[in-house]
Amino acid sequence: MDLSIRGLTVRFGAVAALSGVDLEVPAGGRRALIGPNGAGKTTLFDVIAGEQRPAAGTVALGGRDATALPPWQRARLGLGRTFQRSTLFAQLTVAENLALAVRARCRAGWRFWPVRDRELEREVADRLETAHLSGAARRRAGSLGHGEQRRLEIELALAAGPTALLLDEPMAGLSGAERTSAVERLRALPREVTLVIVEHDLDAVFALAERISVLDHGVKIADGTPAEVRADPRVQEVYLGTA
Repeated sequence: MDLSIRGLTVRFGAVAALSGVDLEVPAGGRRALIGPNGAGKTTLFDVIAGEQRPAAGTVALGGRDATALPPWQRARLGLGRTFQRSTLFAQLTVAENLALAVRARCRAGWRFWPVRDRELEREVADRLETAHLSGAARRRAGSLGHGEQRRLEIELALAAGPTALLLDEPMAGLSGAERTSAVERLRALPREVTLVIVEHDLDAVFALAERISVLDHGVKIADGTPAEVRADPRVQEVYLGTA
């Protein structure tokens, strides 16, 4: 699913969190958003996902104007998202969290796992293995370490079957080995899934992104290939030089 963002402006009182931001991501694209803290990256995700209404501008998902749609309708269009903070069902097990995500995708109700559904059980087992969480299947999600929770959150987002996925700092708090595993998981995503990632881990950014957009104080200051962004003097001044 392609994303088309035109002229987005968001204000919090007199402060402009975003100012006329444009963003075009083709279906199957791999895009990263980078910039200093407070640049407006998460606000942009909030607007794309429908959590924040813009003062001006439009959001189109798959060619459809989604500017006025609530988050759940955007999810029905195929938009998935992870957040900086955990959104897990902490009291449910890891397997139950995944099972609920799969059943929601299939619109099959909200019965708890395990149930007598071999296809569901097989998919949950496969996703646990892919996320390297098979040994934690029966643990409560709230008892997982930070890195394990991040891996589970990524897998939950993928279990929903999105055609476009927004990942907000998925590498935050991960160890070196966990970051390598997460990058490999995301690089293996099929081209049917459009990926947009906000991330401060520049090694992950340059490993995943085909194009990079740079925000600073709510303004897009650069947009190009990783090589073009690396070489941009303004990006070096406001971000890369201190990253």
